[in-house]
Amino acid sequence: MYLKWAIKNIKDFTEENINSLYDTGFVFTRKGYGEMDQTRSVRVDLTKFELSSENRRVLRKTENIKLETVALPHPDYDWSIHKLGHEFYSQKFGDKTFSANKIKELLTDADKSNFNLLLIYSADKPLGYAICFQTKNILHYSYPFYNLSADNINLGIGMMTKAIVWAKEQNKKYIYLGSAKDEKALYKFQFTGVEWFDGKKWNSGIEEIKKYFKIKF
Repeated sequence: MYLKWAIKNIKDFTEENINSLYDTGFVFTRKGYGEMDQTRSVRVDLTKFELSSENRRVLRKTENIKLETVALPHPDYDWSIHKLGHEFYSQKFGDKTFSANKIKELLTDADKSNFNLLLIYSADKPLGYAICFQTKNILHYSYPFYNLSADNINLGIGMMTKAIVWAKEQNKKYIYLGSAKDEKALYKFQFTGVEWFDGKKWNSGIEEIKKYFKIKF
């Protein structure tokens, strides 16, 4: 079950208000226009981010994969996008996790979607996507999905790493990477400048989150 401490349904969509809410652990959801959940949010402070040797290894393994961006609602939408998304979430998390209709809605209906940017990852043909929200200062890397049979075992983490690099190149201050409900989210903590929200304040360092999950190390 998704971890959330509070819910807001906002009417003020100014970047100042949205940035402020993200700074207190709220993130946009797919449930309804303006709806935000407060969660154990994870973000990277891009002023502190530098590529590690592991990040560079991942980028080398995915160097043939190009990142492009499309503003939402999608101007030239194709059904193959929601087909891939539904297949990905069904195989990874169960058939009812994320419907094809909801994915299409998020990408095409500005009256129902909180998201305004699609990242497209391709090598000759599209291999993956990430549904995102951005302001001038932040990028929320929210719903990634990709071809699970693609011939690249680094594709998932490669997509995230490329998004972080892109956000830094765009002079954004933070990239938000979803939540850290449990230890399965530890892969998000391999980036320098990573922080997590505990309900009251932001904390840094993987050792602290391991203590929070009561992981022995």
